Amino acid sequence: MHAIRAPKEFWLGVLYLAFGAGGMWYALDYPLGTADRMGPGYLPCMISGLLLIFGAISLLRSVRLSGEAVGAIAWRPLICVLAGVLAFAILAERAGLIIAMLALVLTSAAASTEFRFEWKAALGLLGFMAFCSLVFVTGLGVPLPLLGTWFGH
Repeated sequence: MHAIRAPKEFWLGVLYLAFGAGGMWYALDYPLGTADRMGPGYLPCMISGLLLIFGAISLLRSVRLSGEAVGAIAWRPLICVLAGVLAFAILAERAGLIIAMLALVLTSAAASTEFRFEWKAALGLLGFMAFCSLVFVTGLGVPLPLLGTWFGH
């Protein structure tokens, strides 16, 4: 049996395989369709399949390459990013896409010790929010309100 020489690669592979297998198991309940006429399960199956492939590659790399041990968990970034995603999920319908994106980006950005809210960042955030609103709501027709039920919409 091969010894694990790159623990980070090994655990990355395990995570990819777990998420890939879970996503595949969940997506198979939906019709796949074809490449021309994709069903609701098509994209999740493709992404899950890629995760499974990357997981297997990562596991192979863990026994062939040398690497560092896994360090301590960075709790602040982990909590900030998860809180941002949770805030987006809670706020998207109630407060609307604009406020939900604002909460997601600012909460996730707080994960970095180098984050400073400056005017350039604020302009970039406004541009990002406008771009997402135009692409997803206007262009693709994603059924998310720009301003949610809290604002009477």
